[in-house]
Amino acid sequence: MSSTQPASCRIGDYLVTVLSDGYMEASLSLLSGIGETDAQSIQTEAGIAAPGNIEINGFLIRGRGHTILVDSGTGGINNAGGQLLPSLQKAGVTPDDIDTILLTHCHPDHIGGLLDSHGNKVFNRATLLLHPLEAEYWLDDTHQQAATERGKRNFAFARQVLKTYGEQRKFFSDGDVIEGISPVLLAGHTPGHTGFHIKAENGGLLIWGDIVHFPYIQSMHPDVFVAFDVDHIQAEQTRAKIFSQAATQQLLVAGMHFAHAGFAHIHPSENGYRIEYLQG
Repeated sequence: MSSTQPASCRIGDYLVTVLSDGYMEASLSLLSGIGETDAQSIQTEAGIAAPGNIEINGFLIRGRGHTILVDSGTGGINNAGGQLLPSLQKAGVTPDDIDTILLTHCHPDHIGGLLDSHGNKVFNRATLLLHPLEAEYWLDDTHQQAATERGKRNFAFARQVLKTYGEQRKFFSDGDVIEGISPVLLAGHTPGHTGFHIKAENGGLLIWGDIVHFPYIQSMHPDVFVAFDVDHIQAEQTRAKIFSQAATQQLLVAGMHFAHAGFAHIHPSENGYRIEYLQG
């Protein structure tokens, strides 16, 4: 894995490439279930220079005649991220090459890159696929009215994206979204939060979306949750289940808030789990 080229893994018939969108300036105060001093210590020990910041990734999947994007980064909203298109370019792909977009969920750091600064579609030829429960949540007026002011803006933006993509927007069910790639409902962070399992003889790869925002902290302490979780109890239960599965099955995982390496294995540790990024 070169420092100038995005990291990639061959999974069965597919080549999966991590696309860095940059990062968002954040704070460890977003976490509950751990003291800020303890969280800071974990980040410092892991060698993270800006312990409160959150990395943002998308993923490119190529194979079987498809060019697929999983999430689109922020599009530069709130002066965060916005580097997904340059990362695509480094991988030799243009927006019009993308035929399918798989959405893990509709938070702005995952769908912001779907629209340009004028509110127009960036990916004109792509089918946009998401879980029906996710769309149902963001289109529900009761949930919008109960949200904070920032949350209300997120609802408005999600609705704008879903409306703009119009007939290009489709829903997936339990079957493969594309041959060899199946959705895995990972509810809690949002009601329709979804991962994508790319099947292969060795177990394949699970792109798990936002199972973690601070990987070192939340692998060591899976009960720690982030303020962005819609249902933090369900999110904790989902995280515990997926950590156990990934460790037991030695499953390769990929996360939207991993470091630039993008891909990792999860190993049991004394009190929780340990994340081990793939090295080039």
